[in-house]
Amino acid sequence: MCIALAALAVTAVTMLSHRTSETNEVASLDGHPVTRDELLFHMRRLAPTVQNELRNKYNLRGETDWNAKADDKTALQRLETRALDEIWRDKTTLVLAKEQGLIDSVDHADFLAELAEENESRAKGIAAGRTVYGVAQFSPEEYYTHRLTELTTNLKKRLSADAEAPLRVTDADVRHAFDADRDAWSANATTYKYTQLVVPIPDGASGDYAARLQRRVAAAGRLADVATGEPGAKLTTGTYDGSGSTGLNAHDQDLMAVLGKLAPGRISAPVMGTGQITYYELDSKKVDEDKAFADYRRRIRQSLVEEKFDQFLQRRVGNSDIDVDTSAVDAINAEDVQK
Repeated sequence: MCIALAALAVTAVTMLSHRTSETNEVASLDGHPVTRDELLFHMRRLAPTVQNELRNKYNLRGETDWNAKADDKTALQRLETRALDEIWRDKTTLVLAKEQGLIDSVDHADFLAELAEENESRAKGIAAGRTVYGVAQFSPEEYYTHRLTELTTNLKKRLSADAEAPLRVTDADVRHAFDADRDAWSANATTYKYTQLVVPIPDGASGDYAARLQRRVAAAGRLADVATGEPGAKLTTGTYDGSGSTGLNAHDQDLMAVLGKLAPGRISAPVMGTGQITYYELDSKKVDEDKAFADYRRRIRQSLVEEKFDQFLQRRVGNSDIDVDTSAVDAINAEDVQK
């Protein structure tokens, strides 16, 4: 008996042969039912994603044949698996939200009722001339994403607020993350001194002109040594302060993308332009670490909370009692998904 009980305890997914079609239940997570309508909702949401993955992986063309096999599974089976995986994660998020008092129910039918109520409220607001932010009416897919995103944001705040909270991130955690990858968190506080070489492409230049120029740049090792041998070449120096990178124009974004990957003394790959080729050589790079930490500590904290939330949610899913009525799931066909 003990052995049998132990075997039952470690079984994550069990068959629900006792389920009946009248319940419309095809699965459950910790006793919370997953209905056939709910599974179909997620399958329809994910169908375009699975179609694109199959096309890219197997080079498929034309309309997707959901009953055709790719390796050992049909496209429909892949879609069912993907939808159930998403349900386990999303339903667990909803259960957490209910535990935290953010929602009253995790049932799909109640979600649809909430959607109808929200759309009715928006319609009344518009009719009354009040300002209604966002869309005039949510589709089920739009409202699902909106609601789940909002709940996830609020969960991260609540579960990281107290000293004993599971997502708590300390100041020491933030500093450790900064020190572990300073380059990634220093763009806004880095000053770059660089040399720029712009070489015009001569009229009637051969097709291998860019390749030959690249060989000359590589052999010289310094842009100043290349400039004198290229007619019309323009050599300049500059200083770029990366502060305020969130508002960079397109040129500054391109410059950051090049300089940020260079070590001092190294020359960039050629940047092709209209009628010209540009190279950059990084002369020096100086980081104000105090400013970098001040600029990025809030973002670092947020990223650590998000990482902890993903791990926390994954553990909850892994420790959940998940039941699947495989016969009910297998009864879903391609026509059901395409309705």
